[in-house]
Formats: sequence, structure tokens, C-alpha cells
Amino acid sequence: MDRTEIDRDAWQRLPLARVPRRGPTRGKNAQLRAKLRSLVAFVYPDEDADALVQSMCDAFWPDNLKSRQRGRQPGNTLWSEEDAIVIAYGNSFVDGTHKPLDLLNDFMHRYMSGTVNGVHILPFFPFTSDDGFAVTDYRAVNSALGDWDDIRRIAADFSLMSDLVLNHVSSQSAWFNEYLQGHEPYDGFFVEASPEDDLSQVVRPRAHDLLREVETAKGTRHVWCTFSHDQVDLDFANPEVLLEFIRIMRLHVDNGVRIIRLDAVAFIWKQVGTPSIHMPQTHAIVRLMRVLADYAAEPIVLLTETNVPNTENLSYFGNRNEAHAVYNFPLPPLVLHAMWCGSSELLNRWQMAMPPAPLGCAYLNFTASHDGIGVRGGEGLITEPDLERMTETVEAFGGKVSMRAMPDGTRRPYELNITFFDAMAGTFAGPDQWQEERFLCSQTIQMALEGMPAFYIHSLIATHNDQAGFEKTGQNRALNRKRWDYPELRALLDRREGDNVHARILERLSARIRIRCAQPAFHPNATQFTMQFGPKLFGFWRQSLDRDQSIFAIHNVSAEKVTIPVGAINLIGGDHWTDLLSGEHVRAHGTDVLAGDRARSKGDIGFAPYQCRWISNRA
Repeated sequence: MDRTEIDRDAWQRLPLARVPRRGPTRGKNAQLRAKLRSLVAFVYPDEDADALVQSMCDAFWPDNLKSRQRGRQPGNTLWSEEDAIVIAYGNSFVDGTHKPLDLLNDFMHRYMSGTVNGVHILPFFPFTSDDGFAVTDYRAVNSALGDWDDIRRIAADFSLMSDLVLNHVSSQSAWFNEYLQGHEPYDGFFVEASPEDDLSQVVRPRAHDLLREVETAKGTRHVWCTFSHDQVDLDFANPEVLLEFIRIMRLHVDNGVRIIRLDAVAFIWKQVGTPSIHMPQTHAIVRLMRVLADYAAEPIVLLTETNVPNTENLSYFGNRNEAHAVYNFPLPPLVLHAMWCGSSELLNRWQMAMPPAPLGCAYLNFTASHDGIGVRGGEGLITEPDLERMTETVEAFGGKVSMRAMPDGTRRPYELNITFFDAMAGTFAGPDQWQEERFLCSQTIQMALEGMPAFYIHSLIATHNDQAGFEKTGQNRALNRKRWDYPELRALLDRREGDNVHARILERLSARIRIRCAQPAFHPNATQFTMQFGPKLFGFWRQSLDRDQSIFAIHNVSAEKVTIPVGAINLIGGDHWTDLLSGEHVRAHGTDVLAGDRARSKGDIGFAPYQCRWISNRA
């Protein structure tokens, strides 16, 4: 069968696929079609571009009701300083009685309402492994979590982010089962290669064998498995695969999703004899999805998940025509390094070289995620001796180190598996008494930097390493994926007296998030300049888009008291300057200034260990 045709019988045989209904007529949205056609012609030069564009419009606008006549004009209007996101699994909270999604919804309303306005629910589909990232059915909500009604209820009150797991599907999915049986169109859905092929250049995030041998109705085949042998890579060289994901995008949007996370998108295009990462066709597919998002009636944000060195990561902004937002992947390892060595040298060096996000684009700032702390973003900045010290320190604080395979057969650290709170238990020198202050400093840095802040649920509530989960599964990442008994957690969060670190961290962190989200100078695209205060301080100046507010965000990354002269920051005389975090006032000419130990010192601004100051001309 020609790959441009659709076998309607096979297409209807599974609930996973849907026959597209007619979308926008050919006479409408000429600009939209022209943009799609140029991208389709590049990615699929042997296909009928006009027919494929029509199929894409039918897939994304099946009811011919939601097409826009014009695309959005470039601008920073899809986000503001009020945006902050919680990252959580659908079953981060369980009680044995209620649906986990209902418990997550309760947590968000009970503890996060008025503090954050967004939530990223990690893959909530049926799956077989990798805690959701080996999807069996993209159109269903995992019944162990809840259903689409539960998803829509959360989306009604919070900006919802979902995962489009593009690169691979579960080896136990209906799609792969149909492939094994040789049924169309799924017989062309998966990447095949030969063990004799030159795959030495392929960039690997894991250390297992790349190819998996399988028996199919058409004989023995070897399928490409970038992440695990239970996660079989899809073949985007087949346009039917892309069309199916466009339909899935529409399903997400129709159920309230407004931020679509393109999981592992860097790997989706394979070509023997190449690294098979960041291929030109990959970038073109992201641009194509961006066009669809920008012409949708709904405000859709595309976020690329590319855990790679910084320059490669930034390439997914394209020419302001790819991702709306990219993860700020260098931030987690560099903040971790700064906190462990008590020096902002690498943070400063990185920030001095970081460009502002292009118009219509933004960074997503985070320090922790479900995947732990990736170290690839620090490549070129973190030295080999320091990387070795970091891996040793992680293990000393109860964490693990996950490795990846290199083309020469060696293995290198890929991510550090530990909760960020436990990672802050000490420094390279060992544990100390500053864990809470050090942790709050790390989170305050991510709040103040250019971009939107995102907080992993286990950072918000100071979760410790889940050693029991690791022992049960043998998976390093389980250390950072605890499933809380919700009544137990609520009892902790509602009891504020005594040595209750969970309630204390949630309260202190939430207070800073609320302060942050009220400052125009912390708009994700507000001006930012890095300042030099010596190795123990990490500081930068932010200015609101209307230039009405300035904030000097300065953070002590060491366990020592630090003092700087008030003249080190450019406080404009006549303005009233206030530290938003402490409420203390600063005068521009050297009197009535701040000291970290609360003792006044004329002409100086003091910082206690790990103290942060946001000095603003607007209280």
C-alpha cells in the first residue's frame, strides 16, 4: 500500500486511531496552508504536500470550528509574572479510597491556590514502565488515576500541562502489537535497523543495546529502542505517525491542556550513519507543530524537553518559530554545583553568556524534576574533577548516579537521582546545619531568573529520598518519585509546630512564590543583567517591561556571612528601595541599610549564610 493512503478498515480496527473529519476548507487560511506546505515539502519530499497539509488540517480541526483566520502575532503575551507551575505525577498522592487525580486536585486547591496557577501532570495514560513514559494508549486516562472528567476539572482552575510522548510507545501497546502482526498502517510505524548498520555515532541517553530483536509476521526484525527495550521508537519518516500525533494534540487541547510538553523530541528522527539527534527534520516537525498551535483558537504553548548541552537546547527556539518555551537545563546542575562549593563562579559565567529568550519565547526554570538532576546541561562548564566530586557527593547524601553510553563504548554520568531537598543536606565538605536555608536559596534563584518557574512536587514539600521505593523497584529514579499517603501528608502539612520540615518548607517557599508572582520585574521576559559581587554572591538586575520596577536579586550561595557596599548596586536616589523578602528598607546614599545579622552597618548590605535579597523600588 502507498504510504500516503489510509487503510480505512485497519484504521477503524483500533480505538487508538480516528478517521479524520473534514477540517478547514481549502479556500481558508491561505497563510496557514502555505506555512505548513513548505515544512511538509521539506520533511516529506516524496509525498503529495497539498494532500498531506489537508490531512493535517483535518486532524487538528476535525470539526471545522476552531480554525483561526490569522496566526498569532509574535509577542510575549502567553505568560506573565503571575505564572508558576507545579510538576507532579497523577498518583503523587494516594489514600486507597479516592482517585489519585482527585487527591492531586485537592492538594492544588488546598495548598497551592493563590500561590501557583499551573500544574504539569506527568503522563497520565495507561503504561507499562518508566512511570508513564511507556504509553500503551494515548487516548485514555489511566483508570488507576481517574478519567478525562478529572483531567478537565483540574484544567478548569489551573493552566494544565501534559506530555506528548513522541519518540516511543510501549512494546505492549496495541500499535506495536499490530506492527508485530504486520497490520497496516502500523507495519510502518516503527524504526527498523540492522545489527550490521553503522550506529556508532548515535547519541545515547542510556547504556542498553540500541536494537531489540523481535519476531514479526514478516520475519525477524530489529527495532530501535533509544530509552529502553519496552519503549520502541516510532518512525516519523512515515507521515501517518505525525498525523496520529496531531490528532492526539487536538485531543489534549479539547480536554483543557494548554501547555504541551514535547517529550524527548530531540530523538524523533533517525538516520543510520548519523547521531540521530537534532536532525533538520526534527526541527521542521517542531516548527510545523508551532504553526498549528499559533493558528489554534486556544492559547497553546509548546515546550520542548531536550536534556542536552546548552547550545543544542537553545536551538529549539529556532528563529522564533519552534518552541514557545524550552527547559533551562543548565540551571539544575549549576545551582547544585554552586550550593555544594559555595561559589557562584560557574553560574555567573553561564548567565553572562545566556541570551534573552527571543520575542514570543520563554525559558522554563526548574531545579528538580521527576528525572532527577541532569548533568548534560552543565557540559562545557562543569569540569571533570568537579563532576566526579558531584557524583561522590550525591551518593554520600543517599542518591544514585545514572549513566549513558558513549560512542566509544565508555559510560558517563547522565543524571543524578536524588531529591533536591536531600541534595541540600550539605556541601562538598559533608552535611551541615544549613540544609533548609541552602534549599530555599536554590529555589529563590530559580524564581528570580528570566523565565517561568516550575517546582517539582517533592521540592515543595521537602520529600526525602524514597529508599523503600528504590529497593522495591531497583530503579534509581524511584528515589525521587515517592508516592505519599495523602492523609499522612496532610497531617504533616497541617501541623506547623515542632520539627516539621515539610510544613515549614511549603509555607516558606509558598510565601516567596507569592511575592515573586506579584512583581512585574519578574515577568518571564523582563530585562536581566548579571552583576558581579564576588564568588559567594549570585546577583542580577531585573527591570519590568514598562521600566517602572527594578529588582536587584542577590543570593548568597555560601555558608558564610557576606557584606557588600550599598554603592555596589545602582540604587536610584529618590526611589524607596525595599528588600521584598525581609521587608527591610534600603537608602541609596549609604544610611539605614541592611545587615544579614540584623545589626546595622553604615554603607553596607549584609547577607547571612544562604540569605537572598530582592531589593526593589516598588514594595
